[in-house]
Parts: sequence; C-alpha cells; structure tokens
Amino acid sequence: MSQADVSYSCGSCGYPLNLASSNRITSEIGSKYRKAIKKGSISFESIDLSRFTQLDEPSCFPVCLNQNGLKTKLLCRQCGVQIGYGYGDAQTMHDLDSSIIPNSHYKQIVIKIRALQPLDTTDQLSTNGGSVDRESFGLTCHRLLHIQNSSRKSLEFGCSFSRLNHPFSKTTIDIDSFVLDKLIKRFRKLELLSLCGCVNLLDSGLRQLQNYGSKLKSLCLDCCFKVTDTGLSSVAIGCPNLSFISCYRCSISDNGLEVLAKSCIFLKDLNLEWCSLITDLGIFSVINNCRELRAIKICHCEKIKGVGFEGCSQTLACLEADFCKLEPEGIMGILSGGGLEYLNVSSLSWCIRGDGLRAIGGGFGKNLRTLNLRLCRTVGDDTVTEIAKGCPLLKEWNLSLCSEIRLAGWKSISVYCHNLERLHVNGCRGLCDGGLLALRDGCKRLSVIYITRCPGVSSLVITLFKIARFDVEMKLEEVMCIMPKHFF
Repeated sequence: MSQADVSYSCGSCGYPLNLASSNRITSEIGSKYRKAIKKGSISFESIDLSRFTQLDEPSCFPVCLNQNGLKTKLLCRQCGVQIGYGYGDAQTMHDLDSSIIPNSHYKQIVIKIRALQPLDTTDQLSTNGGSVDRESFGLTCHRLLHIQNSSRKSLEFGCSFSRLNHPFSKTTIDIDSFVLDKLIKRFRKLELLSLCGCVNLLDSGLRQLQNYGSKLKSLCLDCCFKVTDTGLSSVAIGCPNLSFISCYRCSISDNGLEVLAKSCIFLKDLNLEWCSLITDLGIFSVINNCRELRAIKICHCEKIKGVGFEGCSQTLACLEADFCKLEPEGIMGILSGGGLEYLNVSSLSWCIRGDGLRAIGGGFGKNLRTLNLRLCRTVGDDTVTEIAKGCPLLKEWNLSLCSEIRLAGWKSISVYCHNLERLHVNGCRGLCDGGLLALRDGCKRLSVIYITRCPGVSSLVITLFKIARFDVEMKLEEVMCIMPKHFF
C-alpha cells in the first residue's frame, strides 16, 4: 500500500479490515460510480477475507436468474456487523465452501460506506503525496455525511428536567442558540426534535425552523423557560405539519398559541402544563383551528376556566386539567364534543362553584373510559349517581380523598357501573362496611380496588370481600396518574 492510501476499519468496533482505498474500482468513474456513492456503497477489486466472516444469503430465485451470481454477506470478524456483500460466480461457487472462498471467485465486492471508518486518519492523511487520496477520501466522507444528515429523523437532548426517562440527578445540557442553529441547518429532515430542559435556549434558537422545519411532526420544549411567543411563532411558520408539541413551563401567552393554532392545523397532542399566562382565549383558538386535536394538558393553568372548550371537536379524547380553576360552564364546554375518553379534573375542591361535576353524567360523557376525580372533596352522592348512570363505559374511576361520598353513592356505583374494572377509594372517609359490601355484590367486572386509609371499613368486611370476590385484587397503594399510555 502506498503512502497515499487510506486504510479502513470497522465503523462499529474499529477492527482493522486491511481494506485499502487503492483497491477501489475507479475505472468506471462517472454516473454509475456517483449513483453507487449516493446509495452509500462502493466497489472494491479485492479484500482480505481473513478479516471477514462470510455468510451465504439464501435466495428464492434460481442462481441462473441472478445477474451477479450468489450473494454472500461480508461481516466484521470481530463484532459481526455487516460490512458489505460479495457476489460470486454461480458455476464456480456452487462447489465451494462459502467459508473458504478466495477473492478470485467474487465477481464483485460491494462495501457499505457507513460501515467503515478511516484507520488512524491523522497519520495517513498527513503523509507526503497524499493529496489525491485525501480528496478521494474526503469525497467519500462528504457523501457519507450527506447520507447521515438526510437520514436522521430525530434529535433529542437528555437533561434533568425531562420527566420521561431521565432522572433528576442529571445535570442540564446547555444548548445555546448558535449550536441549535447549526444542528437544524444540518439535519433538515427531522421529524422529532426534543429540546427538553434547554433552560438557556432563546427564541432566536428556533428561528431556523422557519426554513428547515417543514418535516417536523413532534417538538418538545419542556422547561425552555426563555422561549416566548416569538419562538412559538417561528415554530408555527416553519412547522405546518406539527402533530405534537409540549410547551411545559414555557413563557407563552394566548397570542403565541393563536399563531400556532392557525398555522399547525393538524395538531393532535398539545401540552400546556404550567403555562400560567394561557387563558380561555388561547384555548378557544386551538379548539377552533385544530379540529383534529386528540389530547391536551392544561394542568396548573389557573386562568383557564374551561369555557374556551365550547364546541370542541369529537376527536378530543383526552384532557388533563388537575389543579385548574374550572367553572361549571367550563365543565360543560369540555364535554361538549362528546368524544372524551379520559378526563382528569382532580383537585377542584377549592375552586369550583357548586357541584358542577354532575354535568359529566349529563350525556356528553357517555364515551368516558377513565375518570380522575381525586381530591374533589365536594363530590357527593348525587354527583356520583349521575356519573354512574351517564357513563356506562367507565372502566377506571379514581375517587381517592372524596370524603363526601356516602352509602348511597357506593351503591349507585355497584348498580350502574357494569364495565368498571379499577376503582380507587384511598382516603375515602365516607366508605363504610355497607359501601364495600355493595361494591362486592355489584361491579361484576371489577379486577382491582385501591384501598388505604379508609377508617370506616372494618377488617372483617375486607376479609368477607376477599372471600366472595377472590377475582378482585385489593391493593394497599395509591396511584397518582391513571392516564392511559396511548395518550402522550
């Protein structure tokens, strides 16, 4: 091998392949060569088979119909990653063991560019007289870079504020506007971009999405505290195909939300948790422009009363609104679409006027499968009875810490909730022995009941319940989130 040559190693494990750039087939440089490069492959005249594991690839067609003959996978001998293919002469290879096929019996050797990496490029590319091969290797790297850039569909940054898979012990990643600007320019076909926890990200960092965000479908801006309406406008202008966006704790208002809603009409999932500036005006814009909206979170948005949901589409199936100051009219607006399957309006005991939750059982909640009323302390027997009658499809119901539910309420659940599978009664001081026995005799599909801190229930009745309903698991634990996994 000359000084100008570049040798390659396995791109996965770095194992030397004794593969030299001088062995490339360059006699047919032209459109065919460029086409192969675009596809991410390059042909070699010969290779050192001692560095590869050979594996015949079975074919459904006769060998005589294959233009290049038998096809053999060439794997890295150290890690087993596929490097390329060898195409052998059908007649010659028919009688040969694939594990000892010499180079001469391969009519063509095709290697994947992305499966290679230069071996000690610093030493090799600094040698005298290596300019020609440097250009050749540079061309290969450029093509490989182009392939990587165009094929990348997602870009995520893990940090301490990510509430999904990253523990809070991790330090935040400081992605500034300059770095993000370069990344967005480079990866122009991104469909998912997560900037979760980029606390120092400014609106200017999202500006390039105006030019290169047309493919983006999912965007996570959780804890990007410095992103305002200006940044959200950049997203709206450049990302018309957006179907999911999370703005958890972003500093956005109704103005930015209105621009987003008018531009991203295909939006399906929207997270506005802790966006304290959002009111019903912003919600109204989303409801009226994004008619395919499927799920929305407005937890801790104290300025939202719920009236902005009036006239919502039937596609709205999931709503998280715990710790919101919803009003009775707002509850009616939330239910107006008639398609809601999951509703979380927990912790309303200190803000709602009257017993406005009775509207849930008024007919518009007939498709509800999961209902979370945890910590709604004003919920009483009448409300429970209305909901039990009006929500026949209910499968899971969280009534933890609803202390005003008495015997009549528990009896109504046992009579009307024929499809109920999971019931949460933690801390329900109004649950007595008679109430638990009523649940025992009804709710034939009940499989799990979460029961702790219920002083009105005796151990004897719990034992009787277990004997009669051995098919029901009584769990001494409390579950805070019961949202079905297929949402968000």
